[in-house]
Amino acid sequence: MAALPEGTPCWADAMFTDLEGAKAFYGDVLGWTFGESSSEFGNYTRAYSDGRAVAAIVPPMPGVEAQSAWCLYLASPDAAATAARIRANGGEVLMGPTQIGDFGTMVIARDPAGVVFGVWQADRYEGFEQQGGPGAYSWAELVTREPAKADAFFPAVFPYGVTRMDSEEFDYRMFRVGDRPVLGWMGAEGVLPPQAPSYISVYFAVDDTDAAIGRLTARGGTVYFGPMDSPFGRFAAVGDPQGAAFGLIDLGRTVGEQPKTVDGS
Repeated sequence: MAALPEGTPCWADAMFTDLEGAKAFYGDVLGWTFGESSSEFGNYTRAYSDGRAVAAIVPPMPGVEAQSAWCLYLASPDAAATAARIRANGGEVLMGPTQIGDFGTMVIARDPAGVVFGVWQADRYEGFEQQGGPGAYSWAELVTREPAKADAFFPAVFPYGVTRMDSEEFDYRMFRVGDRPVLGWMGAEGVLPPQAPSYISVYFAVDDTDAAIGRLTARGGTVYFGPMDSPFGRFAAVGDPQGAAFGLIDLGRTVGEQPKTVDGS
């Protein structure tokens, strides 16, 4: 398998204090099944949709207290070089580069505005085995309080071009690899409550957003925004009972014409 282009989202995982609770929640809401926990790698547990790996969950390391959150990983041909660019452009490397067996090399980093993300240099394991189908990763976007910093930082670390939605109503931009949009970003004003940090929202596809929200709320999850129709699908911003925020989207239910885009900032 050819390596993914640099900067392409390639994997997502989240840390949960209650691993069995997370399995029950995501199993019901997204239809995930789970593999055996790998004790060699801290009980890292892969999640599957239709038999294909789509994400992973893991308990916190002993002695570590952290808010549950989804982490998106971006592909890199050289994790050490990417880590150096992160530091050189005002970001912070929180962990790594760390070799994970023969699977690949991992970095956990934070951008200058506080957004945490991962970097993955694949060896034996490339990442997502399915995208876009029910229960699988479909899109991600930065929701940041300092969009100008994101606009400067990410294209300096990864080979991104920038595309902007041609709209006077909102400021939404997308980073692209070649001609392919791979990651969106938007300002947090009016989106996040004051106490919420900037973050990357990972969207998982569902067959019916409203039905998925029904399962989510029945399991103790929270709806932060939506559901809302759009030209890209019917979506909602939600959270699980342990506080990890993510998105749901029905890619098959689109309303309206997609907005025009222009290159650059």
